[in-house]
Amino acid sequence: MCGSGKMNDKQKIKTALEFISQYGGIDGAHHKAWLIDQVVRTLTCEQYTKWIKEYCFGDDGDNTYEWDEGIPP
Repeated sequence: MCGSGKMNDKQKIKTALEFISQYGGIDGAHHKAWLIDQVVRTLTCEQYTKWIKEYCFGDDGDNTYEWDEGIPP
């Protein structure tokens, strides 16, 4: 998604919404988790790993919460 070519915020939002339009209606929690992961990857780009680390951090340390990358439909 982000790759070597940088996307501006408008492109990121457009791409995220395209993912939601294309895959949002597919049944299965594992597919929904994949969709959410793809949207987060699109919006965070190079900051994805940092965002996930911050998401998982809580009262019990680094792994208080889990991130599920899901399964592609």
